[in-house]
Amino acid sequence: QVQLMESGGGLVQPGGSLRLSCAASGNIFSVNGMDWHRQAPGKQRELVAAITSGGSTNYADSVKGRFTISRDNAKNTVYLQMNNLKPEDTAVYYCDAEVVHLGTRTLRLYWGQGTQVTVSS
Repeated sequence: QVQLMESGGGLVQPGGSLRLSCAASGNIFSVNGMDWHRQAPGKQRELVAAITSGGSTNYADSVKGRFTISRDNAKNTVYLQMNNLKPEDTAVYYCDAEVVHLGTRTLRLYWGQGTQVTVSS
């Protein structure tokens, strides 16, 4: 089994910054892509940012220039640095990771439990 543990959410004023972390642990041989999604009340979950094992990144248009995704492969951890936050960034943020398991080398997508980000004055 594999667990994804997220941290770093909270309440921040507009224009402020937060850094989210998501660490994968357990039966891991390697981790392929790692992503951040978010879901606001009454809206569908959307992809915010993605990063490959080689470090290539992709962002939603709404966060380009404000958010930065990065990862530490040695720690199986992905980060999301969020700057110049806006009220419309308020949502539950979820990480996911495509994991290759030890031994069997099977592939599976795992999700974190979510962390709340609230941007409000």
